[in-house]
Amino acid sequence: MRNGLLKEMKIDQLKIEIYKTNKEMGEAAAEEAADIIKTAINSRKIANVMLATGNSQLSFLKKLREIKDIYWPAVNIFHLDEYLNLPFEHPASFSFFLNKNFLCYANVCAFFPVPGHPQDAEIACSGYEYLLKAHPIDVCCAGIGENGHLAFNEPTVANFKDPVWVKVVKLEEKSRQQQINEGHFKSLKDVPTHAISVTIPGLLSAKKILCIVPEKRKARAVYSTLNEPIDPTFPASILRKTEYARLFLDKDSASEIIISQK
Repeated sequence: MRNGLLKEMKIDQLKIEIYKTNKEMGEAAAEEAADIIKTAINSRKIANVMLATGNSQLSFLKKLREIKDIYWPAVNIFHLDEYLNLPFEHPASFSFFLNKNFLCYANVCAFFPVPGHPQDAEIACSGYEYLLKAHPIDVCCAGIGENGHLAFNEPTVANFKDPVWVKVVKLEEKSRQQQINEGHFKSLKDVPTHAISVTIPGLLSAKKILCIVPEKRKARAVYSTLNEPIDPTFPASILRKTEYARLFLDKDSASEIIISQK
């Protein structure tokens, strides 16, 4: 049994693990990701990994970069989304975040960033979709937004049968406010209004999905993910139909589902 594991459960097709602390949750998810990465390298000599960003991923990324027996030069890194036209050096840039919290520690084969400054956004989206299809993702490590988004598939734009794997999205105010609450921006006017995001079908194309969701502020989103109808108006609900997905929670983020089952 992994350290700090409080409970295992399954809702529909989604396996769920609940841990005592954010740290223990992140470590467990990182160990699972490491096993998937090593298996891919052993079988194909390469692994393709998609990583999320944001404060919820910090404990996971810290542990993953510290695992010694992953041969990082055989790993390609992709990520889920990026703001449109945010300065490259801005600390809220998701590429900047990954470089700071992961890539500067792991000597990976290649990092393929979502293009945040395209001359032609439609061509940029098509190009990133081509890259994803040329490098089938072994494991996607995602989070869930406070409004239930996966990547930046907001409830207003999410499409479980989206015809494209990457698209430009308009960000909801709740998502933009979340970025302020996490300390990435000073005010709403500073937060970009649009981003490029991998869509739900693009995300679900991964062979495995590890969804890593700590903290009390995500408790309502977790409850809704597991209890609301499976519908694009709550994008993360699609995980309940995804048998190759696993949801990692800490005691705080699981607090509402634990209470509801008493």
